[in-house]
Amino acid sequence: MKNNRKFLMGMLTAVLVILAACENSSDKSSARLDNQSQNNNSTLNTNDDSLNAVSTEDASKTDNTNEDTIDTGNNDANEKVDTTNNVLKKVEDFSTNNTASLKEGYLNKLNDAKNEVEEMRKNPLDDTTLALKKVEGDTYDVWDGLLNEIYEVLKHQLPTEEMDHLRKEQREWIDYRDNTAKEASLKYKGGTMEQYEYVRVENNLTEKRCFKLVEDFMK
Repeated sequence: MKNNRKFLMGMLTAVLVILAACENSSDKSSARLDNQSQNNNSTLNTNDDSLNAVSTEDASKTDNTNEDTIDTGNNDANEKVDTTNNVLKKVEDFSTNNTASLKEGYLNKLNDAKNEVEEMRKNPLDDTTLALKKVEGDTYDVWDGLLNEIYEVLKHQLPTEEMDHLRKEQREWIDYRDNTAKEASLKYKGGTMEQYEYVRVENNLTEKRCFKLVEDFMK
């Protein structure tokens, strides 16, 4: 009996030791899993923050790019509006300060420009080709500027149908002017005077066109 009791006590002790060891192992495993879970959550949160940062940065860049594009488009539109407004302001100032009609005023303006160009051509800096080209370059600025100004005024004066007709006529005239100037310059082809002759003929034709537009269309 005593031997049996000792045997049972030994078996019971062994079972209790085994159970205690399993419980400790389970606790350690549970703690390890908890730590791993926390680390994974931390990693996920970090990745989320990184993704959010990148997303925000990309969105900011996209917005800035769109704003730059819109600003550029607005700048181009504003420049065109400013040009038109400047021409209209010149017309208003002229009408306010002069009793003559707009047509008479522009004819006087063209005659003044013609006299100015004649003086420039009579008095170049010297007799070199470079000096002559400089005169014709300045002359081009005078007549081309007046042509654009007159055309802008007519766009606001003429009825739509008449302006459409003039627009078509103007395109044809530009082709005529360029072809005539090219043909005239060919007699100096390859020489230093070729470009000079081309611009000089263009200037003369543009001067005549300015007078014609004012005399035939302006009111």
